[in-house]
Amino acid sequence: MTAESVEEPTDLPTPTPPAMPQRRIHPAWIVALVALIALIGAAGFRAAPGVLMLPLQDEFGWTTAELSLAVTVNLLLFGLTAPFAAALMQRFGIRAVTVTALFVIGAGAALSVFVATPAQLILTWGVLIGLGTGSMALVFAATITDTWFATRRGLVSGVLTAGSATGQLIFLPVIAAAAEDIGWRGASLIIAGGALAVVPLVWIFVRNRPSDLGVNRYGDSGPVTVTARPKGSAWGAARLAITTLRDAARTKTFWALAIGFAICGATTNGLIGTHFIPSAHDHGMPTTTAAGLLAVVGIFDIAGTVFSGWLTDRVNPRILLAAYYALRGVSLPSLLSAEVQPSIVVFIVIYGLDWVATVPPTIALCREVFGDRGPLVFGWVFASHQIGAGIASFLAGMVRDHTGQYTVAWFAAAGLCAVAALVSATIRRHPAAVTSP
Repeated sequence: MTAESVEEPTDLPTPTPPAMPQRRIHPAWIVALVALIALIGAAGFRAAPGVLMLPLQDEFGWTTAELSLAVTVNLLLFGLTAPFAAALMQRFGIRAVTVTALFVIGAGAALSVFVATPAQLILTWGVLIGLGTGSMALVFAATITDTWFATRRGLVSGVLTAGSATGQLIFLPVIAAAAEDIGWRGASLIIAGGALAVVPLVWIFVRNRPSDLGVNRYGDSGPVTVTARPKGSAWGAARLAITTLRDAARTKTFWALAIGFAICGATTNGLIGTHFIPSAHDHGMPTTTAAGLLAVVGIFDIAGTVFSGWLTDRVNPRILLAAYYALRGVSLPSLLSAEVQPSIVVFIVIYGLDWVATVPPTIALCREVFGDRGPLVFGWVFASHQIGAGIASFLAGMVRDHTGQYTVAWFAAAGLCAVAALVSATIRRHPAAVTSP
């Protein structure tokens, strides 16, 4: 900012301008920390279905397929909302969209205590929670990373991704214990309170862009670039999301990323996240023990995803994706037994390190190929992730109802991982193909 020159009497001393305060911590790191907390808070209810399916079956007598349908709606909306949420964040700001999403999550969790029919469960678990968590999906992490960071993007996206997935898994033993002690309704209210508790932090500390605080993105140098918020309506944001999909869908890379990420969703949220605990229960394992094992997956996920982000800044992301999917496929047959034995321990370690390690290299490829529309394109790629998750969740429930076990689902998932590894390894290098309008 420049000051206008003013003539002053020569006999007066020239005033010394006040020294600007030096920032010890760049605001980008504070925004990233609050975003991490918000992602963990939003993850709470996504952990609930796997734990609460059994209590709901015991109380209402609903089938696994009926419960899986509500989870499927949740997973589909969780993904399909993401690209539109990314566009809304561009139009109306990160803070407003995030706060709204947290309120919707809290409302859905609180209203779920009144359900008495599968249709009502679909409305709360499926629609409200799906829309809210979809707006707080990994596309939120991609938007924070691209908006606030010019360097260390792989590391930051890895940390935020780990927070989203790990928060979901770490909540499992808490929800399981609460469901046993105070019932599934009390557990739902705890989750609602957790989501709402994050709202003040987001409102106080998160800003829409670095220029709002008079700084550049972390890693940028030179004069501060003031970025005005794009003008437009909600319909304009939706149109931007749709046109981005249209343009990206013309490239083979988009479809390669979408296919790989659909398989990623099928083998994590859709299959393991939803059906691991019921499968373990089929083998006589207590629900709290199974939930604890998934929480251990979450602990390993922190290390795996952060390390994946670090690697993404240094290694070809195509190679990373192929390796991650291959390792996941190798580990899945370990679930043919749900007893705590060496094979399950191997599965927990590998799946933990690999749970969402795919996200940082996928975000990096979206940025590399699609330029500054990378977060929006990633939103659509993430939508494919949740479509795969939703289909896998429902089909695995059908397999369980018709065969009495999940063996076919585990083998099918292992085969899909091999396909994802092959598709990812063949992604070509391209210049940015889609740019801002």
